[in-house]
Amino acid sequence: MSQFFEIHPDNPQKRLIHQTVEIIDNGGVVVYPTDSSYAVGCHLGDKSAMEKIRRIRQVDDKHHFTLVCSDLSEIATYAKVTNADYRLLKSLTPGPYTFLLKATSEVPRRLMHPKRRMIGIRVIEDPIVKAILEELGQPIMSSTLIMPGNDMPETDAHEIRDKFEHQVDLIIDGGNCGFEATTVINMVESPPLIMRQGKGTEHGLD
Repeated sequence: MSQFFEIHPDNPQKRLIHQTVEIIDNGGVVVYPTDSSYAVGCHLGDKSAMEKIRRIRQVDDKHHFTLVCSDLSEIATYAKVTNADYRLLKSLTPGPYTFLLKATSEVPRRLMHPKRRMIGIRVIEDPIVKAILEELGQPIMSSTLIMPGNDMPETDAHEIRDKFEHQVDLIIDGGNCGFEATTVINMVESPPLIMRQGKGTEHGLD
């Protein structure tokens, strides 16, 4: 059965953030709030945790995982970014966007699109996520918590607990964070192509 932390959305309790990072470091799968909806994530290098997320989401190996990064400087470690890419990223981050970019050699091969070597990247404006990333010291490997057959992601932590408490290691209740998935922008294409319209707008793509 999973643990359940009620973390303040504006002033996250350091003790609970520390415990969250310990769970991630020890191979745990964590449901957490973002600036668009709830997501499910794990340690970047943990293959078994990643496979667990695939089973929860019921997705195959073609599913794009996202690296939730602390800032733009961290993005350059995991994705190949041109000057034009950087200007667009800077104008849209932090925010409810997922950017598909060419992955660098720092990204484990199993996380990438099997043919195009792409990886999803996010920078999130959320105090809980920022606190977790600061202590973790690296991105969270993540996926929006949206189940097959549903148009909307999961939004209520207590309902998530009822559905997933035997499938994940921790559920963080950070309040209602919205119910829209991110806008997905494929930046490998020129010009960048919106793959999914979500909470983000098209500002900056003109």
